[in-house]
Amino acid sequence: MVRAVLEGRKTVTRRAVKGAGLKWLEEFTPEYVANPENGLCPYGKPGDRLWVRETFMDLLGTGIEHRPTPESAIQRYCYGADVRPGSFADDTRKDMGLKWKPSIHMPRAACRILLEITAVRVERLQAISRADIRAEALECPPELASDDVSPNYRDGYPKAWRELWESINGAESWNSNPWVWVVEFKRVTP
Repeated sequence: MVRAVLEGRKTVTRRAVKGAGLKWLEEFTPEYVANPENGLCPYGKPGDRLWVRETFMDLLGTGIEHRPTPESAIQRYCYGADVRPGSFADDTRKDMGLKWKPSIHMPRAACRILLEITAVRVERLQAISRADIRAEALECPPELASDDVSPNYRDGYPKAWRELWESINGAESWNSNPWVWVVEFKRVTP
C-alpha cells in the first residue's frame, strides 16, 4: 500500500468504527457522526495531516548512507517499499546483516510520506463502489472498470477488495459488514 500511495493510486483508506463513534452511530445518523465539527473520527478531519509509518531501516553508522544527488544531504533511512525482495539492494542488505524494522517502530523523523485528509465519511464496509475500490489501490480488470454497472459482489474485482479486507481484519469482520470510517487524502510534501 505504501507503493500505491507513492504512485498516487491510493487516495482513500477505510478503518472500522470503534468506541465512541460506534456508540454515536447507534443514536445518530452516519452523516452526523462523520461531520468534522462533531470531532468523532479518531483519524482527524479535513485539513489534518497524517504521517505514514512504513517498514524502514536506519542506515546511520552502517557505512552505506548515501546521497541521492551530489547536492543533497546524506540519506539516513531506507524504506522497504523501495527495495524489492530478491533485488541487488535486498541481497546487499542481507549480506551486511541489516534487518528491516517494522513500521510501528518508525520514528517521526524518518517519515517521508505526509497525507492531508480531504474528506471523512461513514458507511457500511460492503457499500464500497468500484471507484472507491480503485481509490483503495486495487487493480481493476478492464471488464470491471466501468462504474456504469451497479456493484456486483460476485465478480472478481469486489472479491479482491473483500480478500484484502479479510487479510487485514479477518473474515468475521467482513461478514458483519461493520461501519467504517472512509478517510480520503492527498499526498503533501513533508
